Amino acid sequence: DNWAFLYAQRLALKQELPLHVCFCLVPKFLEATIRHYRFMLRGLQEVAEECAELNISFHLLLGYAKDVLPTFVAERGVGGLVTDFSPLRLPRQWVEEVKERLPEDVPFAQVDAHNIVPCWVASPKQEYSARTIRGKIHTQLPEFLTEFPPVVPHPHSPSCPAEPIAWEACYSSLQVDHTVKEVEWATPGTAAGMAVLKSFIAERLKSFSTHRNDPNKAALSNLSPWLHFGQVSTQRAILEVQKHRRNYKDSVDAFVEEAVVRRELAENFCYYNENYDSVQGAYDWAQTTLKLHAKDKRPYLYSLQELEQGTTHDPLWNAAQLQMVQEGKMHGFLRMYWAKKILEWTRSPEEALQFAIYLNDRYELDGRDPNGYLTLLSLCPAGCLWSICGIHDQGWAERPVFGKIRYMNYAGCKRKFDVDRFERRYAPPH
Repeated sequence: DNWAFLYAQRLALKQELPLHVCFCLVPKFLEATIRHYRFMLRGLQEVAEECAELNISFHLLLGYAKDVLPTFVAERGVGGLVTDFSPLRLPRQWVEEVKERLPEDVPFAQVDAHNIVPCWVASPKQEYSARTIRGKIHTQLPEFLTEFPPVVPHPHSPSCPAEPIAWEACYSSLQVDHTVKEVEWATPGTAAGMAVLKSFIAERLKSFSTHRNDPNKAALSNLSPWLHFGQVSTQRAILEVQKHRRNYKDSVDAFVEEAVVRRELAENFCYYNENYDSVQGAYDWAQTTLKLHAKDKRPYLYSLQELEQGTTHDPLWNAAQLQMVQEGKMHGFLRMYWAKKILEWTRSPEEALQFAIYLNDRYELDGRDPNGYLTLLSLCPAGCLWSICGIHDQGWAERPVFGKIRYMNYAGCKRKFDVDRFERRYAPPH
């Protein structure tokens, strides 16, 4: 279920050439820890096994793409290169660095395989809100939301087989924090991810539209780790969920809004706004209001360590933080509340954004994702810029610290769901 892979195979079949799949394992990536690397590598083991069954060579190259990929291309006499797409700064830099080092006669193509409507096709500019991109996405879905053709057993074998991968040795090449442990609830790999999708459709989809904002109800898809690591395709999830539209129209529509429209809005923001992870990326009205209130007296001030340990005065915030630390995920509704309180309890909007992105990227299995900088949905990571900087939102009634940024408080959460019940679930042991 990967259009870049399918395109590469089609080129190889047309030229009657073998097909190689390379994954460049970098020693560190943003705030990723062993929690994220183990999830990714165990998923890649499944990919390597599938490739072997299809007579496609899978190579795990240790190091940055610019250092290892051009050499591989030269040594193997590779005739063309196809890569996937990410709108984030670092992966885009990797692509440019590889492009500069490739032989001139080796064509290099990029395919947006993780959006349904490719990012640059959906819109040629940064969109203001979901309202402005929704029509553009839905107009193009009939063309792009189609069934995947199969990857077929590859008829052309490489002259030199892939070297066997010492998976455990890969871990010793990593320069990442080993203190953030793996989570028990999420088994890596496509097979496990597809089982989660199946259970969502069978058990939780019916209540998605009505209960997705209640952290005590089992209504979410829980798919974001597998979507983030490319182990389940968003397009596959939508194709399967849409089969149940007759029975659960409201839930299917709500899921498409979150998994397609809001998710691709986040990609659009990161692709067209180079300041996607800073206050400078916010709209002028938001930057102005945050600056006006930057010196307002904060009701509480917490250090990064106090926030990380979940030792604030607010038991709901602490419970949400502990859920993220323990499970590698936080309920979508609480992600909004969580990020907005960080704005209220830190010295400046800049510090708030820095702390929120750090904690999200360090603990969330789906951190370091376009959605992490932007949206706030049950399917997606914490909406740091939506919550703290008002991106894709409007100005609200002015108040201390927040200015015109949308406000959330404990009393509002109590009106929406049983806060006590959620707090008890994640209360620290006495």
